[in-house]
Amino acid sequence: MKEQFQGFVHFVRTQGVVGLAVGLILGGAVTNLVGSIIKNLINPLLGLVLGQAKDLADASFHILNANISYGQFILDFINFVVIAIVVYFGVKQLGLDKLDKPKQ
Repeated sequence: MKEQFQGFVHFVRTQGVVGLAVGLILGGAVTNLVGSIIKNLINPLLGLVLGQAKDLADASFHILNANISYGQFILDFINFVVIAIVVYFGVKQLGLDKLDKPKQ
């Protein structure tokens, strides 16, 4: 049993599982924050600019009997881009990109 525990501890240390867990927790927090910024600030402003007075997520157009909703897609795309930028610069600024380099 002790060997298995030591093997597990070695696995956690060498595979960066703790760093992965921290990254997932921080990623979730960043996702919530960016989602709130998009929903509460960017969405209403883009809605006004694009002529959708209520909510950009409701923006759509009709072709025959089909309703094409493009507003939520735009918001999801903006959300993805902002999160990707925050994660990229966060990793670079904190030097986390150097942690996963193979040891030689």
